[in-house]
Amino acid sequence: MDVKIEDSWKEVLKQEFNKPYFLQIATHLKTEKISGRTIYPPGSLIFNAFNTTPFEDVKIVLLGQDPYHGPGQAHGLSFSVQKGIPPPPSLINIFKELHNDVGMAIPKHGDLTHWAQQGVLLLNASLTVRANEPMSHAKIGWAEFTDSVISKVSALKEAVVFLLWGKFAQEKQTLVDATKHLVLKAAHPSPFSADKGFFGCKHFSKANTWLMSNGIDPVDWSLQ
Repeated sequence: MDVKIEDSWKEVLKQEFNKPYFLQIATHLKTEKISGRTIYPPGSLIFNAFNTTPFEDVKIVLLGQDPYHGPGQAHGLSFSVQKGIPPPPSLINIFKELHNDVGMAIPKHGDLTHWAQQGVLLLNASLTVRANEPMSHAKIGWAEFTDSVISKVSALKEAVVFLLWGKFAQEKQTLVDATKHLVLKAAHPSPFSADKGFFGCKHFSKANTWLMSNGIDPVDWSLQ
């Protein structure tokens, strides 16, 4: 199956694209579109995280669960929204922690593309969702694909930071070789849980300290 995805990822994931589960994903999405369903993000942005952060550039994996399901929000990067769209509550809390951790000014937008361009893989466990129906594509096969992505990064790269926020993300820890990567866990930044261990986790400064200790350029977390 010819998937339009950045070349280095295409090479790393080539076996996945011909597996039955991936063909099932493609069939499911086509069927829903034919039936008039609205799916987010738009087709050209489904693999935006991979196209913006080539495999060889990955130094941090920030795992989300499900794309935003409102109009204009999701653009293929976990936690991120396009400029002009108000940042959702979880993202606002991420910015608060960033401010308290590294002194970053609270941005006026929620587009995290600048992070992705520096090697932060903003990966959702599901890459699509039906409009206004959260988790609607959680069981169509995406989890198998994104689990493979995490496993490939763990196996083939060195000294990557995995940011696992919330119970769902932390369940993916079994896919990561913690003997050569840094796994940082905290509560989810959602308003329902941010005060239970996300605020004060200092993951942004800890990630950069780890990267620099391994001879890797730190991430500039600021957003202009």
